[in-house]
Amino acid sequence: MKRRAILAFMLDRPGVLNKVSMLIRKKMYNVDTLTVCTSRVEGISRMTITLQEDDERKVEQVIRQLERFTEVVSVKELDTNNSYWREVAIVKLEVDDEHLEAFRHHYNFEILDRKSEDLHIVQIAGATKTIDTFLDEVGREFIIEIARTGVSAMEK
Repeated sequence: MKRRAILAFMLDRPGVLNKVSMLIRKKMYNVDTLTVCTSRVEGISRMTITLQEDDERKVEQVIRQLERFTEVVSVKELDTNNSYWREVAIVKLEVDDEHLEAFRHHYNFEILDRKSEDLHIVQIAGATKTIDTFLDEVGREFIIEIARTGVSAMEK
């Protein structure tokens, strides 16, 4: 399945997030991530929705239906080749310093806390694939807890 990102700007009103998520749920799409923040224009929120879908027509249908909402100012799909997709993960790992430091030269992560000799909380930011690869290489069996922000995306 192809990962898709839809960028929408909408009026900052109560219930709009619910309205958007209900539309996507009715269409039986599985949302990977949904991030919302303020935009540079007061009263307008910026929403990034990522989902897995190969069918171009289905994504276009979601966009057309979002455009019908009176609260939506603009909506479009972001092209992966012409946009940046990033996220942040905070990960609690049960690994020793030596194991963790072995990944320092390949990944830009920050140690937020060292609870004990074998318990670390790290933050890694970057493309989703980079974070996934970091987690795989460190060893998912060492992960105690993980929190991910979801994708934020912006056109180049």
